[in-house]
Amino acid sequence: MLKQEIFKANDIRGLAGGADAQWDTDGAFALGVAFADVVDVAGSGGSFVLGRDMRESGVALSEAFARGAMSRGVNCVDIGLASTDELWFASGILQVPGAMFTASHNPASYNGIKFCLAEARPITPKMLVEIARQAYAYEAADPKPAPTGHGQLRNQDLLESYAKHLHALVDLSGIRRLKVVVDAGNGMAGHTVPEVLGSLDLELIELFFELDGSFPNHQPNPLEPRNLRDAQAAVREHNADLALVFDGDADRCFIIDETGAVVSPSAITALIADQELQREPGGTIVINTITSRTVAEVVADAGGRLATSKVGHTYVKALMAEENAIFGGEHSAHYYFRDFWSADTGMLAGLHVLALLGRVEGPLSELVRSYDRYAASGELNSTVADAKVVTERVAAAFAGRGEIDYPDGLMITGDSWWVNLRPSNTEPLLRLNVEAKEPSTMEALRDEVLALVRGN
Repeated sequence: MLKQEIFKANDIRGLAGGADAQWDTDGAFALGVAFADVVDVAGSGGSFVLGRDMRESGVALSEAFARGAMSRGVNCVDIGLASTDELWFASGILQVPGAMFTASHNPASYNGIKFCLAEARPITPKMLVEIARQAYAYEAADPKPAPTGHGQLRNQDLLESYAKHLHALVDLSGIRRLKVVVDAGNGMAGHTVPEVLGSLDLELIELFFELDGSFPNHQPNPLEPRNLRDAQAAVREHNADLALVFDGDADRCFIIDETGAVVSPSAITALIADQELQREPGGTIVINTITSRTVAEVVADAGGRLATSKVGHTYVKALMAEENAIFGGEHSAHYYFRDFWSADTGMLAGLHVLALLGRVEGPLSELVRSYDRYAASGELNSTVADAKVVTERVAAAFAGRGEIDYPDGLMITGDSWWVNLRPSNTEPLLRLNVEAKEPSTMEALRDEVLALVRGN
């Protein structure tokens, strides 16, 4: 079974169990067949790498997918439990395409697949459409096409190699001893953090490291403020220097300072961009359409060049490669590094923050102060009956008050503020982001748009 709504802009994601299931193991098998053909695994060395997160449906779905792909005569390297950025690492180091079974920050009943080409390069939207088309055709066929080969399955543990690679990219020598809260949210950071951070001279305070795809403590979505409260409380209780909060598949990392305040991902982007441009003057930094203006100002001051992508990891990765960019960041706490095959890795971003903080005497709030120059609403989600109608209503209300454009959803730009309203790539939501130089302006714009969107 495969339902159309599981195919998103960047990946596959949908309900994987129960009466409302949107895909199952038969659908996963068909997707494996289609993946092997569309990304031409046979022509990319004859193998692909497979990983999964801790979700309860992951074992059965990933095994069915592997069988489907291997029925096309290609081999599978199964790395087992992994974070998404560990899968990108595996694809990069093995130079083969990959498939990661995860639903990222979605609730426990969901599962999905993130795909990549060899060396962690993103698949194109056209490829994802073709995977869907061929998987539907396989499912509908009666009888099913005969296998064209019998690929081999090989299990390989790459966690230690992944950690060593990250350590080689950040100089953590000589930093002061930091007290660090890490909230794994019962997700894959509970698997990767002990290997990556355990060998460093840090005092770690671990929250929810037990792998549990039912997420008994809080949902694995750090974009929702309520899911950060445990880490914020732990920072204050333990007088910690900072907290790292990961999402379900541990490819995103949110940062909390010593006061318990959330550091804007745009501020982290500006902080790391500044550092990377010192290392490579004149380099290119990639952002998305709703990254804070602070980043553009910091990049300009550092003599760098800015390139802007649509929101979404496949778009950003593609632009990173096209521009040979040294670093990229999104508002959602995805961070991309050229030295990591231009792919996103929250763990590497966290290591950079630890290295930068560990070399100064002051607190994190002081370190990031100059990189947080605007008031931002954060991402505010609304469920609406007709996203197009609502978006047009907002655009009409702002006619003549700012420049209106549609680079990625609706963007309204004023002299010292901007408003972005765009449909989610993964959920039936409209996402609102507002930024302004003055907090009062941001709050007024935020409230006005939310009233228009929600009909208040």
